[in-house]
Amino acid sequence: MPLILNIDTATEFASICLSRNGVVIGFEENKEQKSHASFLQPAIKKMMYDVQCTLYDVDAIAVTNGPGSYTGLRVGLSSAKGLCFALNKPLILLNTLKVMANGISKNEGEVSNLVFCPMIDARRMEVFTALYNKNLEYLLQPTAMILDEISFVEVLSNNKIIFSGSGSEKFKEITKNNNAIFTNVQYSAKNMVQLSEQMFAEKQFADLAYSSPDYCKEFYTPMGKKH
Repeated sequence: MPLILNIDTATEFASICLSRNGVVIGFEENKEQKSHASFLQPAIKKMMYDVQCTLYDVDAIAVTNGPGSYTGLRVGLSSAKGLCFALNKPLILLNTLKVMANGISKNEGEVSNLVFCPMIDARRMEVFTALYNKNLEYLLQPTAMILDEISFVEVLSNNKIIFSGSGSEKFKEITKNNNAIFTNVQYSAKNMVQLSEQMFAEKQFADLAYSSPDYCKEFYTPMGKKH
């Protein structure tokens, strides 16, 4: 029965949860994107106190590793890595889009022919996105995409796609396809639990020394260097 600390600071809403054997036993959230850094450590301390556990009791730490906010990803991963180093615990990296898709899939039951398309706003008409089937298998690998009226037209011809996340409003404004469904259901760290426990069972742990955020595209500093 692993005890896993799940951390998500990848998007506009940050949250953490503690899960034991697939059950959430503690949860904290923050809706102010600019204060994710100041939220995280006090929230972890409060949650552990509330559930009467210590960080030494944790078996692993999971974190959403991207895509998402440049600053948010660095906040989450640096905190998770620091705790793993200090506590000698394994690190689990989860793709933000897959966590988002998992959150939507839980609300859709056993409806067939559904495809899940989480979207994270990446400025202008660009989004970070991916496509998943009901088993959360990739139909389109995570990518940065510039949206237009023919985006996803081939998949939409044979499937209903549920679009979610901060970037989906952009596509809602330009698509007229009846198979495009939009939801404002907000994911959270609770939607990490199933995925992090599966990776823990399979011992899919990240290398602490070489783990870095998955930005899904190159970023440039003022000096022009790629990151």
